[in-house]
Amino acid sequence: MSAPFEERSGVVPCGTPWGRWYQTLEEVFIEVRVPPGTRAKDVRCSLRSRHISLAVGGQELLQGKLFDSTVTDEGTWTLEDRQMIRIVLMKTNRDAGNCWTSLLENEYAADPWVQDQMQRKLTLERFQRENPGFDFSGAEISGNYSKGGPDFSSLEN
Repeated sequence: MSAPFEERSGVVPCGTPWGRWYQTLEEVFIEVRVPPGTRAKDVRCSLRSRHISLAVGGQELLQGKLFDSTVTDEGTWTLEDRQMIRIVLMKTNRDAGNCWTSLLENEYAADPWVQDQMQRKLTLERFQRENPGFDFSGAEISGNYSKGGPDFSSLEN
């Protein structure tokens, strides 16, 4: 059985001072480094549709208005190995044209090359979903793929 598309194709991370973030068609992942030995009771995390805040041991690590809306009830956070917090946000708009260019409205923007790579990955992910029998793991996109690439949905079979 083949692995899910995003695992085969890798992620396109955007580095930040506190860790990194990356995305798929449906989700945004945030990985925050915290001091080794951090306990869950030291973590305060608030996930709302357009806002996030994260504090560890009373120190604010991440706070602001998200780039786009998320499904509030499906956002989660976990503390892994007592040294990293992983936050998973479910995008409200889940099409390939919805490539977040930054995590927050005015912070943690991906540089132009990373944005380009993110958009290519989301477009390939969309193609994989539309064509489940094909293997796109080694595929590359060229040409116009902005806004999720060409729409072939109106073509007859």
